[in-house]
Amino acid sequence: MRINSIDGVVQGLVPVKEIDDRESVNNKLDKLLSIVRKHLGMEVAFISKFVNKSRVFEVVNTKNNVLPINVNQSDPIEETYCAKIVDNVLPNIIHNTQENVIARELSITDKLSIGAYIGVPIKLSSGKVYGTFCCYKHSADDTLNQRDLSFLSAIADIATELIEKNIETESNHNEIMAGIVSVLEQDKISIYYQPIFNLKRNKIVGYESLSRFDTTPYKPPNIWFGEASKVHLGEKLEMMAIKIAIKGIEEFAADTYIAINTSPEYVLNGAIADVLEGIDLKRIVLEVTEYAPIRDYADFRKVLEPLRKRGMRLAIDDAGSGYSSFQHVLELEADIIKLDITLTQNINSNNRKYLFTKALCAFSKAVNCSIVAEGVETIEELNCLKELGVDNVQGYLLGRPMPIKKAVSYVKVF
Repeated sequence: MRINSIDGVVQGLVPVKEIDDRESVNNKLDKLLSIVRKHLGMEVAFISKFVNKSRVFEVVNTKNNVLPINVNQSDPIEETYCAKIVDNVLPNIIHNTQENVIARELSITDKLSIGAYIGVPIKLSSGKVYGTFCCYKHSADDTLNQRDLSFLSAIADIATELIEKNIETESNHNEIMAGIVSVLEQDKISIYYQPIFNLKRNKIVGYESLSRFDTTPYKPPNIWFGEASKVHLGEKLEMMAIKIAIKGIEEFAADTYIAINTSPEYVLNGAIADVLEGIDLKRIVLEVTEYAPIRDYADFRKVLEPLRKRGMRLAIDDAGSGYSSFQHVLELEADIIKLDITLTQNINSNNRKYLFTKALCAFSKAVNCSIVAEGVETIEELNCLKELGVDNVQGYLLGRPMPIKKAVSYVKVF
C-alpha cells in the first residue's frame, strides 16, 4: 500500500541545519532511498552523480540488500538512463522498458535487468545538475503514475538539501586542509613565552609556550588546533608547535622550565614521548587542559609514567573552569594545578572565588602539589593570591607572552 502523504515520512528525518555527528549524510540519503523504494514497490533505488563524462552511483539501496550495482560504480554517461532523463530524451516514468525504443536499445537495460524505471534530476541551488534520484525494478509496472513522480520529486528535493550540505562541508574541509598544510609546509608557527613567577623567590621559574600563527586573516590558536584536529592533522600541528617550543630551551636559565600543552590522545599514542626524546624532562611541564577529555585515566597514567620518572612534571590546566578539571586533579596525581583565569579575575573582591581558591590551595598543599594562578592582571589580585599562599603566578601584570629573544632577557620585580 502506497503512502498518501510525505509529511509523516520526512518529519524529523531532516532538517539539515547541521550534519548529525552520529549519522553521516550518506546514511540519511540511504534512508530516503529506502523510503522511496518501498513506497513505490521498487527493487533498487540510487542517487547518481555526474562526474566528467560518467554517471557514478553515489548511494544505493536495494531490496534485501542484494546489490546489482555498487557504490562508486560508473558507466559512460551517454549510455545511461540518468543523462537521458535529464536531457528529456527519456520520460521520468518508464512503465515497461521493452516498449520504449530508446530504453530497449540501451545496453544498461539488459546489464541491470531494468523492467520499469522512474527518476528525476537532482539540481543544486546554483542551477547545476548534480545527478539523479532514481528507482527501478526488474519487471514492468503499469501502476506508476504522476502522483508517484511527485512523491519522488519531493524526496529528491530533501536529498538535494543534504547533498548541498555535504558539498559545503567538503568544501570547508578542503579549505581547512589547505590552510593547515600551508602552515605545516611553510613553518608559519611562532612560539611566544609567558613568564611564570614564584612569589616566594620573586623570580621567573618557568614559561608557558604559546603558539602564534603568522597568517592572514588572523585566527586564534585554539581555532587552528581545533580545525587541524577535524581534518586529522592535529597531531602534526601540535607536535610541530612543541618541537619549536622546546628547541629554544637551552636559551633560558637552567633552573627554569617550559610548559607545553597537548591533547591526551597524543600522549596515549606515543607522539609526545617521541617528540620529547633526548630532552631534559626535568625542565618540561606537560599541561593537560579541562577541555581535553581523558577516557581512561589508568592508561593515561601508565603511558606518562616513564616520562615522569625521567623528571617531567604534569600540570592540570584550567582548574576551576569545569567538572573535567577536577576529575583530572583527582585521577592524575599532578605536580601542578593551574587556576583558571575565571577564578583569579577579581578574586580580591569576590568572596566565593576567594574561598574556593583557598580550598584548592589547602588541597594542593595536602597532596604536595604546587599552584599556578593564571590571568593575574591587577596588583589587588596579586596581593590576594599571595595572602592565599599561591606558589606561582602568571598574567599580563607580570608579563605578556613574548618572542624568545625578549623572554630570555625579561626581568620583572614587584
